[in-house]
Amino acid sequence: VQLQASGGGLVQAGGSLRLSCAASGRTDDIYRMAWFRQAPGKEREFVAAVRWSVGSTNYADSVKGRFTSSRDNAKNTVYLQMNSLKPEDTAAYYCAARKTSAYSVRDSGRYDYWGQGTQVTVSS
Repeated sequence: VQLQASGGGLVQAGGSLRLSCAASGRTDDIYRMAWFRQAPGKEREFVAAVRWSVGSTNYADSVKGRFTSSRDNAKNTVYLQMNSLKPEDTAAYYCAARKTSAYSVRDSGRYDYWGQGTQVTVSS
């Protein structure tokens, strides 16, 4: 499975961005896709996840109510709609995919495939 993330950019606080992650290859292997982010000097942290087949979602508390993850199976693409952005949301955002339902959705070490990061910068 190959993942291609896009949609990052520079936005003012309170603004919105939508990230996309297109999957290709053996997409039938995908059980769940997720978004993680990593700011300079910080560890990678879970942002959101969506179950590939049914679309159920999970969110980090820090983004709940502001971010929405969705998927379009026909396009093999997941999205992260980010609203009410804050400067603390500034980070490189990564999409990831996993083949199994086992383990926590928040555990980055349990994801099998990763896309390249896309930078999100929120100015105050």
